[in-house]
Amino acid sequence: MNRNELRKADINLMVVFETLMLERNVTRAAEKLFLGQPTISSALNRLRTMLNDPLFIRVGHRMEPTARAEDIYRHLKPALDSLSVALSLTRDFDPAVSTMTFRIGLSDDVEFGLLPPLLRALRQEAPNVAFVVQHVDYWRIPDLLAAGDITVGISQTRGLPANAKRKLLRHIQPSILRADKSATPLTLDEYCARPHVLVSHTANVSGYADEWLADLGRTRQVVLSVPQYSALPALLAGTDLIASLPDYTAEAMAASGLLFKEPFPFKTPTLDLSMVWLSHVDSDPAERWLRSRLEQFMSERPHSPL
Repeated sequence: MNRNELRKADINLMVVFETLMLERNVTRAAEKLFLGQPTISSALNRLRTMLNDPLFIRVGHRMEPTARAEDIYRHLKPALDSLSVALSLTRDFDPAVSTMTFRIGLSDDVEFGLLPPLLRALRQEAPNVAFVVQHVDYWRIPDLLAAGDITVGISQTRGLPANAKRKLLRHIQPSILRADKSATPLTLDEYCARPHVLVSHTANVSGYADEWLADLGRTRQVVLSVPQYSALPALLAGTDLIASLPDYTAEAMAASGLLFKEPFPFKTPTLDLSMVWLSHVDSDPAERWLRSRLEQFMSERPHSPL
């Protein structure tokens, strides 16, 4: 294969091109790459000359790629992924001295219930490493991984891209959280009669529990919907409200002694918590270390190497 064209290429320009394809905006691309906007504009002009095409056409506040840009990107992205893998194999990773920044996507039930013990351990093992956490759900994970905003995500998952890898961490056991302590768990009738707080990232007033109840011919009364689990301790305190949430999140909230966790009063379908990453970071030593620690602290099973 003729490699002469590669002598004209600048890898930095290719990275700028990839980022512009993802962001469709010079300012956001500059922020993503920690560069100035004039630097990105200059790089785009060089790309246009090198590739002999406008590449992007401004439409409102967005820059829409030309047909040639789309074609180039289709071939370039896997090449950049492969180059990244090749370069990662040339370096070792020592968490004790590393100053890397890792970008992780966590659903907020995981952030509240499973992140604190992980972070305490990692602060001992990797004191100079930084972690940037973004909230994700099964809708956002594919886009955030593709954009490079995160390298690994932990949530319930659906519809992953073809180049994604997935590892089951645990089966989620739905639990009830309440502020009024009782010697006996709620019955199904009591569960349906009590007012509920629903955590919904999409501002809904129905969720999984409502689907499960419908299968039983039952309903419940949701009187409040909030976007995140961290609000529950303050909302439930001193009330007869109850909330349905994953077992590990309920356990973390009940640790204060002010709230009480108990099992669901009926059998529920299995929900899975999984870790997802893209194949191009599969062999990266730093990412392998991170995934091994995420599995170690967030899995219900004994740790196994990734």
